[in-house]
Amino acid sequence: MAHQSSLLLLLITIFLPLHLPFSAAANVRGGYWFPGGGFPISAIESTLFTHLFCAFADLDPSTYGVTISPENQPQFWNFTPTVAKRNPLVKTLLSIGGAGANSSALAYMAGNPTARQVFFNSSMGLARSYGFDGLDLDWEFPRSGKEMADFGTLVDEWRVAVNVEAVRSGKPPLILSAAVYYSPFYSSPLVAYPTQSISNSLDWINVMAYDFYAPGWSPNITGPPAALHNPDQPINVDIGITTWIQQGLPAEKVVLGLPFYGYAWSLVDSNQTGLYVPANGTNQPWGGAMTYNQINQFIAQQNGTNNVFNATVVSQYCYNGTTWIGYDGLGSIFGKVLYAKTKGLGGYFAWHVGADDDWSLSTTALQTWGGA
Repeated sequence: MAHQSSLLLLLITIFLPLHLPFSAAANVRGGYWFPGGGFPISAIESTLFTHLFCAFADLDPSTYGVTISPENQPQFWNFTPTVAKRNPLVKTLLSIGGAGANSSALAYMAGNPTARQVFFNSSMGLARSYGFDGLDLDWEFPRSGKEMADFGTLVDEWRVAVNVEAVRSGKPPLILSAAVYYSPFYSSPLVAYPTQSISNSLDWINVMAYDFYAPGWSPNITGPPAALHNPDQPINVDIGITTWIQQGLPAEKVVLGLPFYGYAWSLVDSNQTGLYVPANGTNQPWGGAMTYNQINQFIAQQNGTNNVFNATVVSQYCYNGTTWIGYDGLGSIFGKVLYAKTKGLGGYFAWHVGADDDWSLSTTALQTWGGA
């Protein structure tokens, strides 16, 4: 009997990745929420989304198990039932990692078979016990050829583990996604994401197509933080998305990131106010990053603020005195979602839902995509 059980598990492991269907990747209208955003879960207008990501669970650097910090446990526990009250069809995913995660621990876990098993079992256990429909990995970012190869092994084995768990539990398989760099090439020298493993094993990727310019890493010149097109510079959304597809990833597995925030610079000369003009780093007291609702408040409260939409790069900026803010407004969100739809992408996601202003960006995105 033990021999038969082992043989059955082996057959499941071999054949399920081919025969157990993934969750539908098309028409993802997603948004991330995190407790540090100062926005209650109960206020999320979940009818505007098909998928909501609860961020972030942590990776224990000692055990390599996925954990949720004690202070976040009550909110994460209530996340799915709360957003489902307004939209019973919404799918929720527990996102693991984030910009502040321990990248060394993630790299070790991905490269160690024993640690990977701990990661799989703990992540699936948390997702099921907390009522999430899926899991999302936000590893920022694999930095070497080995780490990229290990990322591929990680997602391939994760898919097998998810399929096996689905058969054992009798429940639908958990959705698997990952947040990735805007381009399939990262670091210096360039290393490539394992596109084939991503295509085979993930339902989709959330492409973080933003943070191209910010005063923290571009202190001396203003720039569009997330330009769709940019004829004057080699970095833009279209280049990243096109390269992902050229590398073999199906367009329907690419979900485009939309930043619901911008960055504030301090201008050197208040008479030079366009893109790529001299700057003196982060503008104070605004502190650099500003949510979309904060930007709208600035425009409304600061008399004489000029607001400009640049249709060439599909980005927006405003300025008043020596304060210059680059961001995505209604026009650029419309342009980007239309681009994603025309390109045949799997959808879009927002970072983050609490940064919206009376749901105007989310509503524009939904209406542009054509969902209801």
